[in-house]
Amino acid sequence: MATFITEEFLLQNDFSKELYHNYAKKLPIIDYHNHLSPNEIATDKQFENITQVWLYGDHYKWRAMRAFGIDEKYITGDATDQQKFLKWAEVVPFTIRNPLFHWTHLELKRYFGIEELLSPKNAEEIYEKTSKILQQKSHSANGLLKLMNVESLCTTDDPADSLEFHIAIQNDAKKVITYPTFRPDKAFAVEDEKSYNLYLSKLEKTSNSSINTYNDLLIALENRIDFFDENGCKLSDHGFEQLHHFNSEKYDVETLFIKVKNHQNLTDNEVAFFKYKTMLSLGKLYHKKGWTQQLHLGVIRNNNTRLLHKIGVDAGFDSMSDAPQIKQLKGFLDALDSTNQLTKTIVYNLNPSDNDIFATMVGNFNDGTIKGKVQFGAAWWFLDQKDGMEKQINTLSNYGLLSNFVGMLTDSRSFLSFTRHEYFRRILCNIIGTDVTNGELPNDIDFLGKIVSDICYYNAKNYFNFK
Repeated sequence: MATFITEEFLLQNDFSKELYHNYAKKLPIIDYHNHLSPNEIATDKQFENITQVWLYGDHYKWRAMRAFGIDEKYITGDATDQQKFLKWAEVVPFTIRNPLFHWTHLELKRYFGIEELLSPKNAEEIYEKTSKILQQKSHSANGLLKLMNVESLCTTDDPADSLEFHIAIQNDAKKVITYPTFRPDKAFAVEDEKSYNLYLSKLEKTSNSSINTYNDLLIALENRIDFFDENGCKLSDHGFEQLHHFNSEKYDVETLFIKVKNHQNLTDNEVAFFKYKTMLSLGKLYHKKGWTQQLHLGVIRNNNTRLLHKIGVDAGFDSMSDAPQIKQLKGFLDALDSTNQLTKTIVYNLNPSDNDIFATMVGNFNDGTIKGKVQFGAAWWFLDQKDGMEKQINTLSNYGLLSNFVGMLTDSRSFLSFTRHEYFRRILCNIIGTDVTNGELPNDIDFLGKIVSDICYYNAKNYFNFK
């Protein structure tokens, strides 16, 4: 059966087609948030087979396989790579209307030229064909990025990381430009005093300092921010179920830090206060550097305790949270803005019921100093599919300026995920083209084409100030 992904995939009228093919399709990609391995980019890893580059670490596919009744052996277990791929192929035909059906066939076509729909009938043939193609230099880690016209990307990196692979990439003009992103989640994680103290030891080693007080912690983090900045970092990233904000100095943060150092557990409220104070201090440092801070809000992680113990963290057992968001977000942004230390900020929500309140809240902190200073970020995680992208674009259009939007990102661990930029661009062009067809926007291809080009590429290039 031939693929349904034609040149006009998702483009439902002539204006949309012209927008995409003439103003979006050929633009380079700036992927400003993902979870790719800088080691694999630096060493230009050659993957042995499609399972390694496609199924390893892919929570979306893992969740679908579990839902279909596939044994964990073929997901995160000890089955061979070929066995895992064949099991995935059993599931694919039944992913219709799930974004995986679109992504799977878009990726097979763009990276491997495969037009057929994946199924058990052709799975062995496709496994062998793709594995052979992956041995070619054109399909190394950097080759895969260049196939999709990736100009630059930002990985996600802990403050204790040495950045040795980023430095190696910077010294090799043949590698795709790769910037680090400062992701200090573990520097906040005082809810688990044992793990936190182990992390502090690692941070001490990397920062070449002793961390005996809370002030020592802030100094160590500032030193790492300086180091990241010297190596091209322009963004931080933070993931919380919800932000925290306190109107008063309810606790002494130094005392809380010492309690954790002494292996004492904090209360939930004490943990929240510690996270808030630390986040506030970091926000001021980001402003000083001119960085962009990213706030990913609304995920509840590791929900299946039994499988958490069996498989471990980051195995696809996360979901949307219904935690209250907006007052805490307002308090945090306002606390920084009140001292004129609110840096460029992108806020992503995971629960679509919060779309409107997020989009209207970020508008309160655009102060005229920077174009699109505070952004309602791209549809994220469970929302980065057609319906989620359309809702995010429509919400942003209703309450803000779509023309300021810095566009799409992959947020992925896979080198085969960059077709998501094409997916987003097609959806964007179709929305605008449909408005033109319906007489709701002017039939001016140059005017609207410029806006589309900005959203797909130029806004991000200007916003992040990459060298």
